[in-house]
Amino acid sequence: MTSGAPRIAVVVVTYNSAEVLPGCLRSLAEGARGTNLARVVVADNASRDDSLRIAGEATDLPIRTVQLGRNAGYAAAVNAGVAELAEPAEPAELDLAALDAVLVVNPDCRLRPGSLAPLAEALRRPGCGIAVPRLVNPDGSLQPSLRRTPTVRRALAEAVIGGGLAGRIGTLGELVTDPAEYERAGPAAWATGAAMLVSTDLIREIGPWDESFLLYSEETEFALRAADRGWTLWYEPSSVFEHIGGDSGVNPTLAALLTVNRVRLFRRRRGPAAGSLFFTVVVLGEAVRALAGRRTARASVMALLLPSRRLRKLAD
Repeated sequence: MTSGAPRIAVVVVTYNSAEVLPGCLRSLAEGARGTNLARVVVADNASRDDSLRIAGEATDLPIRTVQLGRNAGYAAAVNAGVAELAEPAEPAELDLAALDAVLVVNPDCRLRPGSLAPLAEALRRPGCGIAVPRLVNPDGSLQPSLRRTPTVRRALAEAVIGGGLAGRIGTLGELVTDPAEYERAGPAAWATGAAMLVSTDLIREIGPWDESFLLYSEETEFALRAADRGWTLWYEPSSVFEHIGGDSGVNPTLAALLTVNRVRLFRRRRGPAAGSLFFTVVVLGEAVRALAGRRTARASVMALLLPSRRLRKLAD
């Protein structure tokens, strides 16, 4: 991290985001107060609405747009946005090598005034490569965003008693749900990818986000891969972002994609034996909820037991 005001770029990933993008862009200047907002890149996954037009009209920001030409997924758009920063710019000092960090953010996020500066300060900690804010819902209530390392034991606990309750009992659950845990700053295994400030030193060391996940688990893979290399993810509650979110909780296809990618990542990291056990536990947990009438759980069970190429690419 350079001395003085940290130089930060922002990558906003869009896909048919015209309804929420204006609020995100309007929040950036005040959100970046206390830092040097060097560049904003809107990386668009072939939106059919006015997302690109809205981005192009934000003339009060140092903005660029990148068009992927297809719905290539969140990770691919992040990589395209970062690659745009790595290209020679006018003026030339705005390229990736001269930046301290890149904020990766969803278009349905709103930065509270001055919220970037505490995240940038967190990146000054030795070994800190990712800093994440406190996420709140539009009504101001806490949005649980922190996660512990995935394990079979945690998957079993969440399958039996539910993620909300398991997250409140010590370190039993993967999802951290105890509100008290969100009152203090500290390291976490990973966090939702809706908003992450990533050190450019980390980007250069571990490389791009894994595009094979398309949507969901790509932030998990990135954070755990960083941890494998000795980097820390830091949660900073004095930085507050509003996040609308919530689609995976109501959309069966997105819920299924989330569940499938969760299992895929665990198997990839832990091997076939542990992966098979994790798969079984997740299937049983989703099956119980499917029998209770939850449509998202039924879609998840079908996707796990009857793998489909449909979930390998993002449907419109």
